[in-house]
Amino acid sequence: MSDTIHIQIDRADGSLQRLIGLVERRGFHIDGMSMAPVSEEGGASRRIALTVRGRDAARSIDNLGCQIDRLFGVSRIAAPAFQSEAA
Repeated sequence: MSDTIHIQIDRADGSLQRLIGLVERRGFHIDGMSMAPVSEEGGASRRIALTVRGRDAARSIDNLGCQIDRLFGVSRIAAPAFQSEAA
């Protein structure tokens, strides 16, 4: 089963690569991804909708959401059962 995680991340060098690497290292396949630019005060960021599927039933989308939320440059994230607002 696939789940979609909505992320807002800074447009910093390597930010997208760090995100994709984290998702794959945590045991998830990326089934789809869409991005759109977001302009805000203080700099530009991008909004990403990431559709992921666990490699096995032991993978938790909630744990993945918590780990993504700790990435440098992530300012907002929403997953099916996970809501966070980074400071």
